[in-house]
Amino acid sequence: MKKYKDIVGDGGSNVVAQVGEQQARLKRRLDAVRFVVAVVSGKGGVGKSTVTANLAASWASKGWRVGVLDADLNGPSMAKMLGVRGRPLAVAGDAVDPPRSATGIAVMSMDLLLSSDDEPLHWRAPTQQEAHTWRGTMEAQALREFLADTAWGELDALVIDLPPGTDRLATVVSLVPVLAGVVIVTIPSDVSQLVVRKSITVAREEKASILGLIENMAGLFPGPDTATLAAEAGIPFLGAVPFDRGLSLASDRGDPFVVTEAAAPAARALTVIAEKIRDGLERRPRC
Repeated sequence: MKKYKDIVGDGGSNVVAQVGEQQARLKRRLDAVRFVVAVVSGKGGVGKSTVTANLAASWASKGWRVGVLDADLNGPSMAKMLGVRGRPLAVAGDAVDPPRSATGIAVMSMDLLLSSDDEPLHWRAPTQQEAHTWRGTMEAQALREFLADTAWGELDALVIDLPPGTDRLATVVSLVPVLAGVVIVTIPSDVSQLVVRKSITVAREEKASILGLIENMAGLFPGPDTATLAAEAGIPFLGAVPFDRGLSLASDRGDPFVVTEAAAPAARALTVIAEKIRDGLERRPRC
């Protein structure tokens, strides 16, 4: 039986070289991006992806070059919300050329790789007992490939839409050491804010800069004040987005609400929030 000391190198699999090449590609892609921003909530159902899509559309409409990476591999929605669902992916050299929305946003999402509407994403594991660990490892690898193998080009902002859960941010921070900051989304709900507090803690533990807190669906129902939560946590309160059913309907159509319904109160609020984030990023040195 061979012992560890008897094994030299990687047995001819060339894994080390492949990983090194991928890391070099990832660095090369991100070197062309001024700011990488992660949008998180911790709690599902708060409209985080809708906020992400409209922040990206607002920046793009004001002249920024923007890309969006949908990091929710099991429930991807950004391709639908940004109007590129069903677009073919083309290989350009050593990378995939992402489809672009009507406002010019480059989009990469697992949804663009699935063959049908009802096809879930399956993670294969050697045994069922290993499925949980295997799933986390494969998710991290898939995100690494999306970042490294997408021809993002030169961008002012790459926005990463994270799935619910407080653990995903740590994965992104490990993959993107140049992360400019985190935007956190909540709603006026005790349950949502309970989870958001955990997201704030995780961001601080990962030494990720918190760009601010957004309250979505403001006025839909009475609840705790988000500005107070931001003050207690010592982070910026970026603003409240009033509840508007039209915002959700626009997302279903793949329309950028901040562009097509710019005069609506929710669209104006999102535009102001986007400007606050952009101005804050512009004032800081490049990560």
